[in-house]
Amino acid sequence: MFKRFENAADFQAEERTQSLIAPEISATVADILQAVRTGGDEKIKKFTDRFDRCKVEELRVPQSAIARSVAGLCASTRTLFENTIMNVRKFHELQIQPEWSGHKSEGSRAGVRYNAIGNAGLYVPGGRAAYPSTVIMTAIPAQLAKVGRIVLVSPPDLHGNVNPLVLAAVGLLGLDEVYAMGGAQAIAALAFGTETIERVDKIVGPGNAYVNEAKRQVFGIVGIDSLAGPTELAIVADDSAVAEHVVRDLFAQAEHDPDARVVCITTSTVLAEQVEKLMPELLPNCERRDIIEASIAHNGALVLVRNSDEAAVVVNQVAPEHLQIMVASPDELLSEIQNAGAIFIGNNTPAVAGDYGAGPNHVLPTGGTARFSSPLGVWDFVKASSVLQYQDSDFADAAATFIEFAQLEGLSNHGEAISCRRK
Repeated sequence: MFKRFENAADFQAEERTQSLIAPEISATVADILQAVRTGGDEKIKKFTDRFDRCKVEELRVPQSAIARSVAGLCASTRTLFENTIMNVRKFHELQIQPEWSGHKSEGSRAGVRYNAIGNAGLYVPGGRAAYPSTVIMTAIPAQLAKVGRIVLVSPPDLHGNVNPLVLAAVGLLGLDEVYAMGGAQAIAALAFGTETIERVDKIVGPGNAYVNEAKRQVFGIVGIDSLAGPTELAIVADDSAVAEHVVRDLFAQAEHDPDARVVCITTSTVLAEQVEKLMPELLPNCERRDIIEASIAHNGALVLVRNSDEAAVVVNQVAPEHLQIMVASPDELLSEIQNAGAIFIGNNTPAVAGDYGAGPNHVLPTGGTARFSSPLGVWDFVKASSVLQYQDSDFADAAATFIEFAQLEGLSNHGEAISCRRK
C-alpha cells in the first residue's frame, strides 16, 4: 500500500518534484472567484447546485435552525461540547498579549497596542464528515480577541442544510451569522461580499484543495490564516513504537480525505515490516476504507532513515501539519525539529488528541507551509500598531541620526521634516 523509500535521499528527491497546487485547480478557482465577484448570490446558488448537488433558497441559516440544533443535542453530547469549549478556551486565553509601552523619560514613550480585526470569516468544512470541533477551534480565538463580527460558512448537505452538530456548536458559542455555502464560492463571498453577505477582513479555517487555492488567490484583498489544504501526518518511530498504534494513527489521518497525506519515518526495518504487514490486515474492517486506501496509495510514504538526525532533516523538509514523535528519547529529536504545525510526543499522544478537546488548536498549516506559518490562535485575530512619542529633549537627541539617514538615502525632504523642528 505504502510507497516505500529505502533511504531519505530518494524520498527527498521526490519531495522536491511535488507541486502544491495543480494548474487545473488554480484555473477553476479563478473562474469561480470571478463569477461570484460579479454575480453574487445567484452564482453561489448555482455553484452549490453544481458542486454540493443541492438547492439552497436562503443562504443565511435562520436562528430557528440553530436553536433547534442546540435543543436536539442529547445530554452527553452537550456536555462533550461544553467541556471541549472550556478546554480550548483555557488554552487560548494564555495567548492574549498585553499592550506594552517603554518610557525613555517622562513624556517620551515607545510601545505596541493591539486591536481586534473588525470582521472575521470562519470556514468549517463539510462533505464527508461533520466538524463541530472546527467551529470551536476557529470561533474561540476570534471571540477571545474580541473580533467585532464573526461570520461562519459551511457547505450544505444534499437537503440544503448545514450539519446540525455544526449548528449546535455555533449556538453554544453564541454565534448568529451563519451561511450554507462551501468551497471556493464561499471564500469568494467572504472576500468580496454579495447581496446577502457583507465582506470580511480575514478568512480562517481548513478546507480542501479548492478552498486552499481560493484563500491563496484572495489574499491581499483579505487576510488569511494559512494555506490549510488536505490534512497531513508524519510519524517518526523507532523500535519502541507499537506497530498497531502507528498504523491506526495513519488510518485516522487518512480517513479525512483521499488527498490526505501520511508519512511514516523510521530507523527500524523491523517496525517498517510490521507496519507494512499490519496495514492490509487491519484495513478491511475499517469504516471509510475506500478513503483510507486512496489516501495511502496516492499520498502515503514509508521512509527508512539511518538515525535521529536524518529523521529530523526529513521532517523539516516535509514541514508536516501534524507530527508524532514515537521514539525512546523524544526530547533529542524534538530539539532538532524546526518545521511542524502541531507536535505530539510519546506512544500515548496521538494526533487525534489534538483534533478534539485537549486544548491546542487543530487548524494548522499544511502543504509545507509550517516552514513559515503557525497554528491558528488569538494572534490571528489581532493586529498591532506601534506607538511612538518624543518629548522635546529626546527628539533633539535623536534628530541628527534621522537627518544622517535621510541624507544617505537621498531623501532630502525627510531630512527637512526633521530639521524644521530643530530651528
